[in-house]
Amino acid sequence: MGIVCFVVSLFVLKQVFFPLTQGNQYYLMWFLAFVLPLVFICYRPGFGRKSDVADQAMEVAEAVDSDVAADSGVGAGSGVSGATADSTAKPRRKAKRRSNDNPSIIDWVLVVLTFLTCAYPVLPFFSGGFNEFLNRQGSLTSLDVIMGGVLLLLVLEATRRTTGLILPIFCIVFFLYSYYGAYIPIGWPGSHAGQNFDQIVNALYNDASGFYGIPLDVAATYIVLFTIYGAVLDKTGAASFFIDLSFSLFKKSKAAPGRTVALSGFLLGTVSGSGTATAVSLGAVTWPVLKKAGYPKENAGGMLAASGIGAILSPPTLGAAAFIIAELLNVSYGLVLLWAVVPTLLYYLGIFLAIEIDSRKIEVDYTPPPGLRAWPILKRGFYHFISLSIIVVFLSMGMAPFKAVVYATLVGIGFGIIEIVISRLGEPKAILLAIWDVFYGALSSGIRSVLPVTSVCAAAGIIVSTITKTGLGQVISDILIKGAQALSTDPTAVLIFTCIFAAVAVTILGLAVPVTASFIISWVIVGPALISLGVPEAAAAMFIFYYAVLSEVSPPTALAAVASSAITGGRVIATMWQACKYAIPAFLVPLAFTFTPEGASLVAQGGFIGAVWTGFVSAFAVAALAAGAGGWIIRRAGWPERILCFIAAGALLYLQPMSMMIGFSALILAVILHLLLRRKPKTTSATTSDIGSTETHSAGSPAESN
Repeated sequence: MGIVCFVVSLFVLKQVFFPLTQGNQYYLMWFLAFVLPLVFICYRPGFGRKSDVADQAMEVAEAVDSDVAADSGVGAGSGVSGATADSTAKPRRKAKRRSNDNPSIIDWVLVVLTFLTCAYPVLPFFSGGFNEFLNRQGSLTSLDVIMGGVLLLLVLEATRRTTGLILPIFCIVFFLYSYYGAYIPIGWPGSHAGQNFDQIVNALYNDASGFYGIPLDVAATYIVLFTIYGAVLDKTGAASFFIDLSFSLFKKSKAAPGRTVALSGFLLGTVSGSGTATAVSLGAVTWPVLKKAGYPKENAGGMLAASGIGAILSPPTLGAAAFIIAELLNVSYGLVLLWAVVPTLLYYLGIFLAIEIDSRKIEVDYTPPPGLRAWPILKRGFYHFISLSIIVVFLSMGMAPFKAVVYATLVGIGFGIIEIVISRLGEPKAILLAIWDVFYGALSSGIRSVLPVTSVCAAAGIIVSTITKTGLGQVISDILIKGAQALSTDPTAVLIFTCIFAAVAVTILGLAVPVTASFIISWVIVGPALISLGVPEAAAAMFIFYYAVLSEVSPPTALAAVASSAITGGRVIATMWQACKYAIPAFLVPLAFTFTPEGASLVAQGGFIGAVWTGFVSAFAVAALAAGAGGWIIRRAGWPERILCFIAAGALLYLQPMSMMIGFSALILAVILHLLLRRKPKTTSATTSDIGSTETHSAGSPAESN
């Protein structure tokens, strides 16, 4: 696997500077032929998404529990990352499971079959070659149809292994809709002429859409390069550097553990690119510290989950869907980063305010770790920031993002090699082994990380192709708008109701499918409805992107919260609600993008001055949200003040003169009322949670809490 992934990564890097002369679709066919078969080697035929998250979180929780039991704590001079030095030990359950975890004969058959069906269009001795295959578009041979049909089944199976059943079921439903559309009575919404099997396979297999559409194009030209870059950061020690630096910066503050979680989550997200993975990695290191400081299990889990998804909402990497936004809207990736700046600042303002409130409500007893000083840590690993800065600088200069990230990767490797040489002077063998591990290991694991994204993007092409060919997107868009018009005929009210319906629809869809697929599907379904009501394309895209990401902390699935609760041993549902409390700005601020033209300034659609004043007003709205959700202003706040804070937040986020006057008035009244009532502060012990039931629970095992 390592060798194959390494070779594929070289092929991907070669395509950046020396693209294949036959064109992009030719490259995508080879990319899918190389990458998709690896899914059947790396992923068991079980049910992927939830079981893999649960397994990963359970293993980390067991390792953390063993570290805490051994009282390893934070070692002076070794950095915070030293607290998990033994976390690579394999739990017995994991070792037992992996004793018979090699691919079966069936898996190897699927590997060969997948390669043949993916490479069939470009192999001259089967299909006649790439040009001949394209010339048969619209009139495929029987062998073409058979191979395309088999590939359809293989893509569905690969997606099932990597994400679970829901997305393949979605694909099958859309396939059946495309095939049986003619049986829907004429005049009913969504009726169409129907397509036969040959036409469907042609659209998926031969057309420059379907399997080889924008989703796979983004995965093969952008996402894969960023996963390689993240692997380089990981191999060169960026994770431990970011966490140590975060602890050293906040070590004198009472809220230092929580602040460290938020900042580390933002920095670690550049390495993992996944909210759930970031939450798990972060929890392995910071949960023992949070526990020792006195944070309740649910609060800590919610903080980890919200901090984990913050990274994929934030520049300079954002999530995979951000690359798709750039492709769909035909804009530069740097411009998409610009759109995300103000919402990112508001999101982290909300998290830090919630952390400050919790540090006052909870009996936090935090002692800063000895031996952690910011300057020595920064001198040791400053080059990680250089590679990140290179991406931003090159994008601002107009360079293509796939080239910018390759240069950043080379810089990261270069500095990593320099550090290896300096730290191992006089040990030539150790130096060579370490350099090989950075170069070979990073390129190999980068391809390994892109496997689930590739299968998801290929499957999403099935849905996008069906919606495009049948016009279903416009039908659903009309249904959303008509539903809003049924509640009100006022144009402003119609827009507000449509946005709320769209937010709910995207969130519900995201509960079942990964972020990338959720965004792609939602864009072709919900996007037209928002744009037809006058919402700018950029605001509509960022609106959908945010709610797709927030599905990772949205009940009742909330994978990031589930993984965090498995690590902390907290109650799952209570952890989900805590995650919502920390992430609440991200749930409400996107509505401001779409409700008013002024709100679109939050995503850089109204010039610099517009972004400044809307960001300033929205910051007060986020502060009001944090005070209302956390129940704290100067001291413990009662429900009268909290209700006024929620009213203030909603009014301020509408960003109209009258609503802003109401919002500021409600916020001032809440503060005055709070000062007059003079409540005594009330603290929360480490065994209680301020959301949901406050009765004491035993930690139990992660399995019992789930």
